[in-house]
Amino acid sequence: MKKIITTLTAILLGIMALSAQSQFVGKWTTIDDKTEKPAGIVEIYKGTDGLYYGKLVDTYGPDKSAVGTMIVKGMSYKDGKLVGGKVYDPDSGKTYYCTIKYDGAKKALNLRGSLDKKGLLGRTQTWIKK
Repeated sequence: MKKIITTLTAILLGIMALSAQSQFVGKWTTIDDKTEKPAGIVEIYKGTDGLYYGKLVDTYGPDKSAVGTMIVKGMSYKDGKLVGGKVYDPDSGKTYYCTIKYDGAKKALNLRGSLDKKGLLGRTQTWIKK
């Protein structure tokens, strides 16, 4: 009986972990942190290598030249957030360290792009579930 309970608990914890990771997957409307207006739509997905990526699939402005660009690269799930990857800013052409946290109350992502790995020197954008 103890073996069955242990097995069921392990299965349940595994399902919960997968569910927590899947909250990042999908299409997200990016909000420009300066104008607070929608800027584009990024689709986040889990790659075959187990890491998370995000591709710009549309923009709200007339300039569509960045559509198809990989915005988020090489993120891994750890302690309830995506870490260890990079985010590309198509406006500046620069790449930054990245951390993404899910805000369940707002059903939004808080993406922090920074010059340093700890996230001290950077800025945060909110992305809303599409």
